Amino acid sequence: MTGGGSGIGRAIAERLRADGHRVAVLDLNPPDDGLSHKADVTSREQVDEALARVRADLGPVTILVNAAGLDGFKRFTELSFDAWQRVIDVNLNGVFHCVQAVLPDMLEAGWGRIVNISSSSAHSGQQYMAHYVSAKSAVNGLTKALALELGPAGVTVNAVPPGFIDTPMLRKAEERGLLGGTIEDHIRRTPVRRVGTPEDLAATCSFLISEEAGYITGQIVGVNGGRNT
Repeated sequence: MTGGGSGIGRAIAERLRADGHRVAVLDLNPPDDGLSHKADVTSREQVDEALARVRADLGPVTILVNAAGLDGFKRFTELSFDAWQRVIDVNLNGVFHCVQAVLPDMLEAGWGRIVNISSSSAHSGQQYMAHYVSAKSAVNGLTKALALELGPAGVTVNAVPPGFIDTPMLRKAEERGLLGGTIEDHIRRTPVRRVGTPEDLAATCSFLISEEAGYITGQIVGVNGGRNT
């Protein structure tokens, strides 16, 4: 999986290991577990090199969770194209590179699971995050297109857009006054009256990867406490 060094990605990696999967992480700051590798998902060369090492250690890759992400807050009139492109590169093009890189293994096996971590902002929008919202919206669209294309080959593709999840990224945004209120304010506006946890996302990914979820593909499975329905 990608982006498993911290936050939501780390929780997903830990859950999948607990489920009995052999998990390797591609991250700019990978965990020191002997199976994970440093890679920038915007570089196809780095992705391919890291996956070659993963295959040497663990064999063919038949499960992929794309959790690598980069946020950004900027008024649109002040947003440079370079900043726009960087967020698109990580959040969208990184998914492109990783899916293409692992697909040969899945197609040969006749079985595969792809889960893309998108964002609830693709449904609700978010001020000062036009580049991020655009990239994550595109991930949802890519998910649906790939589900139709790859379903006959035994590969399911789903997206999980996190809602209001307690991560270092969220706390940093609160400190900068970018949430439109405090975390407690948002909890009061959330139907289940709590902030989400990375483990909530991990549980959903665990199910979508399981055999029991083999008839579920092309779906955008929101984990948001009812904030977006």
